[in-house]
Amino acid sequence: MIKKVDHIGVAVKSLEQSLPFYTDVLGLELQGIENVEGQKVKVAFIKAGETKIELLEPTHPDSPIAKFIEKRGEGIHHVALGVESIEARIREMSEKGIRMINETPKTGAGNALVAFMHPKSTGGVLFELCEKRGGEEHV
Repeated sequence: MIKKVDHIGVAVKSLEQSLPFYTDVLGLELQGIENVEGQKVKVAFIKAGETKIELLEPTHPDSPIAKFIEKRGEGIHHVALGVESIEARIREMSEKGIRMINETPKTGAGNALVAFMHPKSTGGVLFELCEKRGGEEHV
Protein backbone atom coordinates (compact mmCIF):
# COMPACT_ATOMS: atom_id res chain seq x y z
CA MET A 1 0.00 0.00 0.00
CA ILE A 2 2.42 2.69 1.19
CA LYS A 3 5.75 2.54 -0.68
CA LYS A 4 7.65 5.19 1.28
CA VAL A 5 7.58 8.65 2.76
CA ASP A 6 7.84 10.56 -0.49
CA HIS A 7 8.36 14.01 0.97
CA ILE A 8 7.75 16.29 3.91
CA GLY A 9 6.02 19.57 3.08
CA VAL A 10 7.24 22.67 4.90
CA ALA A 11 5.31 25.95 4.67
CA VAL A 12 7.57 28.99 4.25
CA LYS A 13 6.93 32.66 3.65
CA SER A 14 9.77 32.95 1.13
CA LEU A 15 11.71 30.34 -0.82
CA GLU A 16 14.46 32.89 -1.40
CA GLN A 17 14.94 33.39 2.35
CA SER A 18 14.46 29.73 3.32
CA LEU A 19 16.50 27.88 0.70
CA PRO A 20 19.99 28.90 1.95
CA PHE A 21 19.41 27.00 5.21
CA TYR A 22 18.71 23.78 3.32
CA THR A 23 21.33 24.16 0.59
CA ASP A 24 24.16 26.13 2.23
CA VAL A 25 23.86 25.16 5.90
CA LEU A 26 22.61 21.56 5.58
CA GLY A 27 24.34 20.98 2.24
CA LEU A 28 21.27 19.40 0.61
CA GLU A 29 20.67 19.42 -3.15
CA LEU A 30 17.99 21.67 -4.65
CA GLN A 31 16.30 19.59 -7.33
CA GLY A 32 14.11 22.31 -8.77
CA ILE A 33 11.50 25.00 -8.28
CA GLU A 34 8.01 24.88 -9.75
CA ASN A 35 4.82 26.95 -9.69
CA VAL A 36 1.69 24.91 -8.97
CA GLU A 37 -1.04 27.27 -10.12
CA GLY A 38 -3.90 25.02 -8.98
CA GLN A 39 -2.62 25.08 -5.39
CA LYS A 40 -1.47 28.74 -5.50
CA VAL A 41 2.04 27.82 -4.38
CA LYS A 42 5.62 27.90 -5.56
CA VAL A 43 7.50 24.80 -4.45
CA ALA A 44 11.14 23.86 -4.15
CA PHE A 45 12.14 20.21 -3.89
CA ILE A 46 15.25 19.40 -1.91
CA LYS A 47 16.80 15.94 -1.89
CA ALA A 48 17.40 14.56 1.59
CA GLY A 49 18.55 10.97 1.08
CA GLU A 50 15.66 8.76 -0.04
CA THR A 51 13.11 11.43 0.89
CA LYS A 52 12.55 14.97 -0.31
CA ILE A 53 11.70 18.15 1.52
CA GLU A 54 9.10 20.25 -0.30
CA LEU A 55 9.22 23.93 0.60
CA LEU A 56 5.86 25.59 -0.11
CA GLU A 57 5.64 29.36 -0.61
CA PRO A 58 2.16 30.84 -1.08
CA THR A 59 1.65 32.80 -4.30
CA HIS A 60 -1.73 34.23 -3.30
CA PRO A 61 -3.08 35.45 0.06
CA ASP A 62 -6.04 33.03 -0.07
CA SER A 63 -3.97 29.92 -0.80
CA PRO A 64 -4.14 27.07 1.73
CA ILE A 65 -0.44 27.59 2.54
CA ALA A 66 -0.91 31.33 3.17
CA LYS A 67 -3.80 30.51 5.53
CA PHE A 68 -1.69 27.84 7.25
CA ILE A 69 1.20 30.28 7.82
CA GLU A 70 -1.19 32.97 9.06
CA LYS A 71 -2.74 30.57 11.57
CA ARG A 72 0.26 28.46 12.64
CA GLY A 73 3.38 30.14 11.30
CA GLU A 74 6.05 28.56 9.15
CA GLY A 75 6.85 24.89 9.66
CA ILE A 76 5.91 21.34 8.83
CA HIS A 77 2.70 21.30 6.82
CA HIS A 78 2.26 17.68 5.68
CA VAL A 79 3.79 14.26 5.27
CA ALA A 80 3.40 12.78 1.77
CA LEU A 81 3.16 9.02 1.42
CA GLY A 82 4.14 7.52 -1.93
CA VAL A 83 1.45 5.12 -3.18
CA GLU A 84 0.41 3.21 -6.27
CA SER A 85 -3.23 3.21 -7.46
CA ILE A 86 -4.19 6.39 -5.63
CA GLU A 87 -7.90 5.99 -6.41
CA ALA A 88 -7.88 2.59 -4.68
CA ARG A 89 -5.97 4.05 -1.72
CA ILE A 90 -8.55 6.86 -1.38
CA ARG A 91 -11.38 4.30 -1.36
CA GLU A 92 -9.48 2.17 1.15
CA MET A 93 -8.91 5.11 3.50
CA SER A 94 -12.59 6.09 3.27
CA GLU A 95 -13.66 2.50 3.99
CA LYS A 96 -11.42 2.55 7.08
CA GLY A 97 -13.17 5.67 8.36
CA ILE A 98 -10.58 8.24 7.28
CA ARG A 99 -12.11 11.52 6.18
CA MET A 100 -10.57 12.63 2.90
CA ILE A 101 -10.13 16.29 1.97
CA ASN A 102 -9.88 15.16 -1.65
CA GLU A 103 -12.30 12.41 -2.69
CA THR A 104 -10.64 12.39 -6.12
CA PRO A 105 -6.96 13.00 -6.86
CA LYS A 106 -5.71 16.42 -7.94
CA THR A 107 -2.60 17.31 -9.90
CA GLY A 108 0.22 18.43 -7.64
CA ALA A 109 3.87 19.34 -8.07
CA GLY A 110 5.84 17.22 -10.53
CA ASN A 111 2.55 16.33 -12.23
CA ALA A 112 1.87 13.79 -9.46
CA LEU A 113 -1.64 12.79 -8.44
CA VAL A 114 -2.31 13.82 -4.84
CA ALA A 115 -5.09 13.58 -2.26
CA PHE A 116 -5.06 14.75 1.34
CA MET A 117 -6.47 13.04 4.43
CA HIS A 118 -8.18 15.30 6.96
CA PRO A 119 -6.02 15.75 10.08
CA LYS A 120 -9.07 15.23 12.32
CA SER A 121 -9.04 11.61 11.12
CA THR A 122 -5.28 11.08 11.47
CA GLY A 123 -4.36 12.26 14.95
CA GLY A 124 -3.74 15.85 13.89
CA VAL A 125 -1.28 15.14 11.05
CA LEU A 126 -2.05 16.23 7.49
CA PHE A 127 -1.13 13.25 5.30
CA GLU A 128 -0.94 13.40 1.52
CA LEU A 129 -1.25 10.36 -0.74
CA CYS A 130 1.07 10.89 -3.71
CA GLU A 131 1.22 8.83 -6.89
CA LYS A 132 3.87 9.57 -9.48
CA ARG A 133 2.48 9.34 -13.01
CA GLY A 134 4.43 6.93 -15.16
CA GLY A 135 7.19 6.63 -12.56
CA GLU A 136 7.99 10.36 -12.81
CA GLU A 137 9.91 11.94 -9.99
CA HIS A 138 9.52 15.49 -8.80
CA VAL A 139 11.64 18.01 -10.65
